[in-house]
Amino acid sequence: MRPRSTVFAALTTTITIGLAGCGQQATQAPARDQGLSVTTVVPQADPAARWADAYCGAVTHLVRTLAALPTVDPSTPQQASRTSSDLLSSVVGGLDQSLAGLTSLGAPPVPSADGGREDVIGQFADIREQAENARQRIDAVRGDAVATKEALGEAKATLDRIDALDYLKGLKDVPALVAAEQRAPACRQLDQPPR
Repeated sequence: MRPRSTVFAALTTTITIGLAGCGQQATQAPARDQGLSVTTVVPQADPAARWADAYCGAVTHLVRTLAALPTVDPSTPQQASRTSSDLLSSVVGGLDQSLAGLTSLGAPPVPSADGGREDVIGQFADIREQAENARQRIDAVRGDAVATKEALGEAKATLDRIDALDYLKGLKDVPALVAAEQRAPACRQLDQPPR
């Protein structure tokens, strides 16, 4: 998925600045594309494409959240802590929405093809827990510059794990779903490069 590379380059830079720059001016992350609206409807006679479209629609929640994450302000350890906590809260919210969509979607209409979706659900749930733990740690150590720097490192590790995910793994492992992905408007929209 192409959009995440630009988003995560900005996020990693922002967190790294937060790690290194406590006591400096706030930095603004580059503008990010939020135009992930999908208006095309998949025909009812194509259950695999409808399932793929719903799968990509569920993943879109996380992608939109990541594209609109708040900026980390490294001007003081307190600001870095507060804004990093806000960022992680947003990540958790996006993961919650995507997890709810993927879970309610159920198995695909292709025999023995649910392993990819289940794998993505497991990875999203694990990263959600890591993000929430990092957020709680940041909140607990607020004001302690050394502990804040360590906690920000945990936040960056969480974002790195999200960057390494293949959001479309639930589709790519099954040839019938790969073909359905091509017919699913939400999937085509996810694969568009950022503007």
